[in-house]
Amino acid sequence: MIALIDDDLTAQAVAELQGVHKRYGRVEALRGVDLQLRPGELVALLGPNGAGKTTAVGILLGQRRPDAGTARLFGQDPTVPAARRPAGATPQLVGFPDNLTVREVVDLVRAHYPDPASGGELLDRFGLADLASRRASQLSGGQARRLAVALAFAGRPRMVVLDEPTTGLDVEARRGLWEVLRAFVAGGGAVLLTTHYLEEAQALASRVVVIAEGSIIAQGSVHEITARAGLQVERASLEDAVLRLTGGVS
Repeated sequence: MIALIDDDLTAQAVAELQGVHKRYGRVEALRGVDLQLRPGELVALLGPNGAGKTTAVGILLGQRRPDAGTARLFGQDPTVPAARRPAGATPQLVGFPDNLTVREVVDLVRAHYPDPASGGELLDRFGLADLASRRASQLSGGQARRLAVALAFAGRPRMVVLDEPTTGLDVEARRGLWEVLRAFVAGGGAVLLTTHYLEEAQALASRVVVIAEGSIIAQGSVHEITARAGLQVERASLEDAVLRLTGGVS
């Protein structure tokens, strides 16, 4: 379990799990997880496959219910549609209607929000303007991933949850997305990020949360996580620290 967080900070959380447990048959996916996400921070949720990251994200977004504990999204039960409206999300696996163009996919998603971002703004911000007339079925893996991330911002969200957002992106596209996320956080937005690119978390995260076997085993800044792992901060990477904390499994 993580240390308690100051009550004033907890009150400001846009998303929160408190003492959450979740079991699938004999598998205990989450064991009393506490997690907070506040405005103006990017939290990287890291851990090996099967650690509980996807389950935690699913409960936070109202896709699953906890067996015990509570989840809150903007102060409400996340299974309530109104609670999810200020949040955007990019899951690991996405699919688009094959016959729609990129612009049509963007406009389809924008139509679900009362005050969406402009289509042109989204296409420009995520490097999709030159692909606007291309059918979604003709996109490369990296291009489809950029479109999926762009859709998370279609409703002018206050919070976004990004599950492996830069998988399949080249270095330039990845760096471009990093700049988008930095600007979003600087404007008061909140980001929960899962990634296997630990240099990405090292570059972006204001706070790192490490989960293993359904429990949060460490959290803090990159330096604090590195120190917690017993490594020399000035020489070690976040990847070294997470590998040591989770028993060498990334």
